[in-house]
Amino acid sequence: MNSPPGQTPPFDQLLPAFRALCEVVATLRGPDGCPWDRQQTLETIKPYTLEETYELLEAIDSGDDAAIVEELGDVLLQVILDAQIGSDEGRFGLVEVVEGITRKLVDRHPHVFGDTVAETPEDVRRNWDEAKQAEKQRDGVLDGLPLELPALARAARVTGRAARIGYDFPDRLMLFDKLREEIAELAVELFEDGRIPEVAAMVDVEVTPDVPPPEESTQERIEGEIGDILFVLANIARRWGVSPEEALRQSTRKFQRRFEAIEAGLVGDGRTIDDATLVEMEEYYQAAKRRES
Repeated sequence: MNSPPGQTPPFDQLLPAFRALCEVVATLRGPDGCPWDRQQTLETIKPYTLEETYELLEAIDSGDDAAIVEELGDVLLQVILDAQIGSDEGRFGLVEVVEGITRKLVDRHPHVFGDTVAETPEDVRRNWDEAKQAEKQRDGVLDGLPLELPALARAARVTGRAARIGYDFPDRLMLFDKLREEIAELAVELFEDGRIPEVAAMVDVEVTPDVPPPEESTQERIEGEIGDILFVLANIARRWGVSPEEALRQSTRKFQRRFEAIEAGLVGDGRTIDDATLVEMEEYYQAAKRRES
């Protein structure tokens, strides 16, 4: 059921389907409904809302339209269920949710629904920020950023907000000098002489035991320095127009895919991963990498 770009969906089909979904959710929450659904509150349902969002991202990454449709349905269910809970508690309902987001979209797109001119995406962002500031009446530039955002994503949003009012490195290449500085500070916490040993990234060498950090270092200080490095990396990603959260998700998926190829390769050879050496596992990994290339 596809519509041309910029066209609304066929309401003669959508409205009955949407009403049926709302009725199912209301029934599940009703006196004769599901004990689990009746027990839920806005607080208890939060983890499921987050989980469904991540499953939608995974489906989008897969490019599988059927999976995307299913996960979009799960996210929509979370919205309707949250609104039903709000209604059951006498706080708000789905109508307020829909009316609120409609007003917001109209108010924050004055270049489409009003007389404001916005010829570039930067103009649109500026109009959006000005409208948001007027609506929320926030005192600080960083006010309103959700604390529950994933850490890398939040770091990019924080530095992006600061950059909009001019608090940013004039040249993005300066960030690499900052990265070197933060790595050097981590080295001070990890190594007695404050220098990172030069050890080639190879697997066919004798394993050396980990050396504990200097006695004056603490896990809290080491954590702080690693956090500073990640913060700079998130800023680098932002300055090059990359989502650090998405970049890490993709790299993690890539590693997982290649690691699973190690397991599959060993099984195909009649072996298990428990009896494979590091060198052998790396050979399967590199083979999977070559196949992807």
